[in-house]
Amino acid sequence: MKQLGMLLVAVALGVAAWWWITSEMPRREHERAKVAQVATAKAERANTLYRWRDANGNLQVTDTPPSRRKYERIGRQPDDGIEIHGNRE
Repeated sequence: MKQLGMLLVAVALGVAAWWWITSEMPRREHERAKVAQVATAKAERANTLYRWRDANGNLQVTDTPPSRRKYERIGRQPDDGIEIHGNRE
C-alpha cells in the first residue's frame, strides 16, 4: 500500500511539473522577447539625434523628436571614412 501511495505522489508530481513547464515557459519566452524589443528600441533611440527646423527656420538638433514637425534622424556616431561627391563645382 505504501508503494502505491508513493507511485501516486510521483505521478502527481510529474503531472504538476509537466503542467508548470508547458504553461509557464511560453509566457516567460514572450516576456523575454518583449523586454528585448524594448531594450532594442531604447538602444536605437540612445544612438539617434533629430535634426529639424523650428518656427523661425532655425536648425535644431535634439535627442527627442519634435512634435508635429518634420525631422530627420541622424546617428550620434559619424560614418567611417570620407564621403566625396564628385558632382560639385
